[in-house]
Amino acid sequence: MSENTSNQKEPLFSYRNKKLISNPIGKENPITIQVLGICSVLAITVQLRPSLVMAISVVAVMGISNVVISLLRNTIPPRIRIIVQLTVIASLVIIVDQVLKAALYDVSRQLSIFVGLIITNCIIMGRLEGFALYNKPWPSFLDGIGNASGYGAILLAVGFIRELFGSGTLMNQQVIPGFLYDIGYVNNGLFILPPMAMIAVGVIIWVQRTRDPELVDAS
Repeated sequence: MSENTSNQKEPLFSYRNKKLISNPIGKENPITIQVLGICSVLAITVQLRPSLVMAISVVAVMGISNVVISLLRNTIPPRIRIIVQLTVIASLVIIVDQVLKAALYDVSRQLSIFVGLIITNCIIMGRLEGFALYNKPWPSFLDGIGNASGYGAILLAVGFIRELFGSGTLMNQQVIPGFLYDIGYVNNGLFILPPMAMIAVGVIIWVQRTRDPELVDAS
């Protein structure tokens, strides 16, 4: 995507800028359309809390890294652009990891190596390479926030389903009334197994493409 060279100042929340946020959350979701960043969706969505923390972490890393690369776009030699991108992402991930260990140590242990794997998240690298290198900081920030939010929305949806039906809780708080257990309700252990994450993502993709048939042709 080429940089907008028009002298006319574009409003901060113009129609185009709003689409940078809304499209990746909906019909251009990086997980459901491009099937990127799928590893963490399969691994850390057994509970809603780590899913939420991972989503916020990716939003922070992606939004800031897009801005930094956009600011440096005219000074980065093409030969080392990937190295620079990885350095920026890695620096931000280290900061996020240390904050999590200091403030949410139990969640940090649950996320384990997957916080570090944000460095190689295909969504982040793709947006740095495909957008931030060619656009100004504000659109790049919105693009980063939008794509990270689309990623986070899927994390939260899958985490919600798996924790609710697999453990009967949400955010580690019991939500299914005890009397249901008394009359025979049993948590479905399948939901806390890794295959259910793939099934949940598959159902979300199916629902989205059923509602928007043009996505099948676009993909």
